[in-house]
Amino acid sequence: MTTALTLVASAGDDGNRTLTVTGEVDLSNVAEFGAALDRELAAGVSLTVDLTGVTYIDSAGIAALFDRTATHDLRLAAPRLLERVLRVSGLAQVTKVMIR
Repeated sequence: MTTALTLVASAGDDGNRTLTVTGEVDLSNVAEFGAALDRELAAGVSLTVDLTGVTYIDSAGIAALFDRTATHDLRLAAPRLLERVLRVSGLAQVTKVMIR
């Protein structure tokens, strides 16, 4: 059973945005995840995607993040659980990843 995806956006005083993601990111909800990323990237100077509440992310979720790193200032905060997938996928080599 998939854990529901929750997306909460916030803004700092400096104009930087944070998108806090909880649950599982997979093919069933990647369009919603991508739309939230795009909204937040359009609204701010840079975006931190807080994945510390994510328990699973599949290749569709990784691809959604990859697609946005080439043209946007994107940073990831991730739990140790996701460290390996972010490293092996190459995502950690193209954007800043903070393991928490």
